[in-house]
Amino acid sequence: MSESVHLVTENRRHLSSPGVGGDFPLDDNVIAAFPDGTSVVSADSFGSSAWTCATENAGKLMMEGEFHAMSELHKTMASFVPKPHAWGKMKLPVVDTYFLLTDFIDMSNELPDPVRLCSRLAELHRVSVSPTGKFGFHIPTCHGKFQQHILWDSNWASFFAKLLKDALRLDLETNGPWPELQKVSDRLLAKVVPRLLGILQEGGRDIKPCLIHGDLWEGNIGTTYENNEIYIFDSAAYYAHNEMELGMWRCTRHRINAKIFTRQYLREFPISEPAEEWDDRNRLYCVKMNVIHSAHHKGDIVRQTGYDDVRYLVDKHAPWNDNETSRSVIHEIED
Repeated sequence: MSESVHLVTENRRHLSSPGVGGDFPLDDNVIAAFPDGTSVVSADSFGSSAWTCATENAGKLMMEGEFHAMSELHKTMASFVPKPHAWGKMKLPVVDTYFLLTDFIDMSNELPDPVRLCSRLAELHRVSVSPTGKFGFHIPTCHGKFQQHILWDSNWASFFAKLLKDALRLDLETNGPWPELQKVSDRLLAKVVPRLLGILQEGGRDIKPCLIHGDLWEGNIGTTYENNEIYIFDSAAYYAHNEMELGMWRCTRHRINAKIFTRQYLREFPISEPAEEWDDRNRLYCVKMNVIHSAHHKGDIVRQTGYDDVRYLVDKHAPWNDNETSRSVIHEIED
């Protein structure tokens, strides 16, 4: 998105509206999107701005998806999310450019207080209600630049399998074929996902579709300077098993990987049954987070991490037997 902001500033002659001061040019369509009665005096660059923009069709999908994701979060728990006001297309003639406009909140991006964060997050998960009673969302949202496969589904195992399968497709497009990853991933989708997640809705057990942020790491969490309130933003929201939210917290590249965060959340929201399989479910949910990260970053070591976790889960829950073709052992990512 920073490239899009540079594009805006470089084309300020097309954007600057008469009477609006400051060093950041504002498009007429952005000004028109402000709440009724707003008088725009000036616009200045300020760190990581509370409004952003992106280009072409991918930018349109990202801004529309995030607006609806943030709106659903704000509707559910307004004190936890900056209020989204609008999204739309700018008048910029050089390239189709889209914007998202939200409330500005002056906040720190330091690691949040675990007790306060997890209390608010668990409350969001508890009070949210899926409008269909199913897992999914009414419009595609994006994890980073990629659309997520989040069509409504009453079966969580089925929903997650489609979500992960699509993420694996995106990784393949970015990084190219890796036969061993393909082989163990196919087995994970066919056998491990139904085994680990299907049981959540069997034998009298059930799980509630909870509204999750979908991309919750420390970079998408802020603490206000004024009163230390915590806000979450830059969402890829959909209705999911609440434990899906914590898949991101297992990723070692994030500081929120610190165990105190997961432990504190589990004090606020009980582990789903069977509780003894919590860690394997968490590893499985982390696979999706690592695969989509790999799809964004060609050649990243995270692809190997994702493969290692898939192999671990397959070896534990769906090992090959003597009547099946044994998998080859490939330890390095192929070119």
